[in-house]
Amino acid sequence: MADPRNHLPLKPLDLELLIALAGEDRHGYGLVQAVAEHTDGLLQLDPGNLYRVIKRLLDDGLVAEAGHRTADEAAAERRRYYRLTPLGGRVLAAELDRLRALVNAPGTRDLARRWTS
Repeated sequence: MADPRNHLPLKPLDLELLIALAGEDRHGYGLVQAVAEHTDGLLQLDPGNLYRVIKRLLDDGLVAEAGHRTADEAAAERRRYYRLTPLGGRVLAAELDRLRALVNAPGTRDLARRWTS
């Protein structure tokens, strides 16, 4: 079994996409919407950047294609969906644990308070 720590630290966009896929399979536009919502609109993905990152996550085995689905029969639009793989889920959990430990480390615990006061 691959060690999820071999994929850490995740790049911020990789982390956001794995978080967006943690709850449900999503197509590209659904990922753009989920990331914008999760970041309160601070991160707006353009399709070129999105699909470049998805390709890397596919190559690393963190994400898999979940097939095509017809989203709207009237539009007959076929969308490619993506899902988190078991390895992707373990990497996401390991990254969240790593970030939690970083935020709670004795040397960093009060940094935000010191720099904002």
